[in-house]
Amino acid sequence: IPFSSALDSLFMDETVSVPLLFRLSDMAEADFALFKERWPAVDDSRRRVIVRHLVDISEENYVVNFSPVFAFCFDDALPAVRVAALDGLWDQTNLRLVGPIITLLQQDESVEVQAAAASALAHFILMAEWGEIPRTMSPRIVEALLTAYDGVDTAVPVKRAALEALGAADHPRIATLIQEAYAGNDPDMRLSAVFAMGSSADERWIPDLLVAMRSEDANMRVEAARAAGSIGHEDALPTLAHLAVEEDLEIALTVVEALGNIGSEKAHKMLVQMGEDEHFARLHEAVAEALEEMDWIGGELEMLDFSGSDFDDEELIA
Repeated sequence: IPFSSALDSLFMDETVSVPLLFRLSDMAEADFALFKERWPAVDDSRRRVIVRHLVDISEENYVVNFSPVFAFCFDDALPAVRVAALDGLWDQTNLRLVGPIITLLQQDESVEVQAAAASALAHFILMAEWGEIPRTMSPRIVEALLTAYDGVDTAVPVKRAALEALGAADHPRIATLIQEAYAGNDPDMRLSAVFAMGSSADERWIPDLLVAMRSEDANMRVEAARAAGSIGHEDALPTLAHLAVEEDLEIALTVVEALGNIGSEKAHKMLVQMGEDEHFARLHEAVAEALEEMDWIGGELEMLDFSGSDFDDEELIA
């Protein structure tokens, strides 16, 4: 159907047609101009739903390119739309987006948008550290995040997002900021400090994470297990084995994820044992996926027998 008719349907039909949303990927110049002309008149709730759908599609489909739409929506009147647009940039390497994102971090009136902007900048820090974009981009981003973090009036959600984003940065202040936040009294900031520990991939944090994985706070145990997996040190395996037997499904799934990320021979053995124990039946699908991602058993994955011996967390670390 003509592009104008597709917009009519997307903007005015009772439900949003997911197939038609693909028409917003890689739009021709004239089509994008028409989209931008009509977008401000679309109902607030419909704009939010459309952009959130685009984010979901981009997470599942690596061929689509909605980044021009997301960038255009940085100026949307609705904060929820701006947040969704920022969330959609999780895999972008377009350096021209960095400046506008920093502007949102520094100037947007919405705390939610500022926090989303800080989170979006985390991706560019990682890209710089991995050499996928010029490392010369990193100082500008890090400075903007540090300024936000240091701000006296900066809201806690923004501080959290900034600290989490800074975790992967190569900057002399980061370790101190993480340690101070972890030693503080704000439970949310402590969670973000643990997240940043994982992002840093620095083994210095393993002793702190071993303690955090035995916290009475389930959220802390989850975050610490995830961070330990990101760092990938085998010293975390005994404590992860202890967590694996918890009834809390989120914690158990995080253990599986962490073991897959550690990826060592011993971590592989632990996953295989879990996959062979009916006590972990609820985790078998996640275990199989983790083993496949580790590429330890390759084509033999389908031959795994998810039945057998009883599980003992002591056995896992033998």
